[in-house]
Amino acid sequence: MIGSFTLDQLRVLVTIADTGSFSAAGRKLGRVQSAISQAIATLEQVQGVLLFDRGGHRPRLTDSGRVLVEQARLVLASADRFQAIAMSTHAGLEPELVIAIDPLVPSAPLIDSLRALGERFPDLPVSFSTEGLGGSLRRLRSGSAALGICLLLPAVPDDVVAYPLLTIGMQPVVAPAHPLAALGRPATHGDLEPHVQLVLSDPVDPGGGNYGLASARLWRFVDLGRRLDFVMAGFGWCRMPAHLIAGPVAAGQLHAFRIIDDPTPREGLTMYAAHMRNRALGPAGRWLLDHLRERLAA
Repeated sequence: MIGSFTLDQLRVLVTIADTGSFSAAGRKLGRVQSAISQAIATLEQVQGVLLFDRGGHRPRLTDSGRVLVEQARLVLASADRFQAIAMSTHAGLEPELVIAIDPLVPSAPLIDSLRALGERFPDLPVSFSTEGLGGSLRRLRSGSAALGICLLLPAVPDDVVAYPLLTIGMQPVVAPAHPLAALGRPATHGDLEPHVQLVLSDPVDPGGGNYGLASARLWRFVDLGRRLDFVMAGFGWCRMPAHLIAGPVAAGQLHAFRIIDDPTPREGLTMYAAHMRNRALGPAGRWLLDHLRERLAA
């Protein structure tokens, strides 16, 4: 019983709407027609609304009935999902998988693996959020995320188990009209210092976890897309993931340059799949981790 109705009454209502008659609904549900009629009559009486016009050869949904049939479908689908999740949890599957992702992580590998996860565990609720720099690690430590796909600098913390997935090449860029674009040589730290540097920052702790700073003036950003807008508009310089700026550089919308003694590793920054050492992943989390590692390693 849910309030003043039952799931069985809603199932009868939907079946009548789908089959077109009380008798056909009875055959599909394996019940006599009188039981079908009684279920609908009780539902109408308790709810105080007429669901079917019985004046013709076949019962026809009233305007209210048409609306309530669609609501009944939603309730039944939700109940089926509730039951599926409960059964999966009873079988040992985690009730939910929450993933936190750093902004530098490319979308394509993650999308492919999440699609495969959905096919392998169709009833598992999965949620993820893109965090500011450092946010994924914070979510892991707070227990609000089970798996992080993230950058771990300057080193992997002792309380985290981390698996390298891929490296992201970082390229310094400016707008073509920016003074740094006219240098004609690799930039020194002295060249960079007077110009605004557009940096990714942790929104909770903007002063922490900043690496590769070379300018006296910093403009801080949480997301890559907005920072890309600002560097293309000529407001400063920054290092951007190579896969994101390849198109704008080829189109002449951005100018790529080199920095002498750049502290950013030439091979790129390593992205990790990570979880807390004292908090093991559930079956779906381990499956996703293995899927990412196998695909990206290949």
